[in-house]
Amino acid sequence: MADREVSLSSISEFLALKRIAMVGVSRESKDFSRMLFEEFRRRGYDIIPVNPSAKEILGQPCFARLQDLHPSAEAAILMTSPAVTESVVHDCAEAGIRRVWMYSPGGGQGATSPGALEFCRAHGIEVIRGHCPFMFWRDSSFGHHFHGFALNILGRYPNGSHATAA
Repeated sequence: MADREVSLSSISEFLALKRIAMVGVSRESKDFSRMLFEEFRRRGYDIIPVNPSAKEILGQPCFARLQDLHPSAEAAILMTSPAVTESVVHDCAEAGIRRVWMYSPGGGQGATSPGALEFCRAHGIEVIRGHCPFMFWRDSSFGHHFHGFALNILGRYPNGSHATAA
């Protein structure tokens, strides 16, 4: 679940990185992960698709594992199930990735698992748990900002004021 353990500064720092792997981006064109992947591309990120079941995503080569990226990504967004996330954070550590965003739709569990969180803590991997990057881009749609506003009222918005990243 998304909560106030996440700081706005860690979100801003994550979104300031430019080479980010998206693990679990779907082959299905209507899947939310594809929409988020396309948005990162539109914003000029070097977003790298990672999915062992796909050879390419939107014409971009897709990698089976994070260790296959050369050079490595600066961070990873995990669009995976909790069971898969536990394996992926091990891959992150092996690939030298020290920042992960465990995505969750609408504040639910999403990619987060207790085992993955514990592994990250033990191996110095910074975790953004929950939330959606759309909420933190200034020029996102009203719906995304309203989602952030609602979480703020419920006390589930990240630490800091209700601000957005560039």
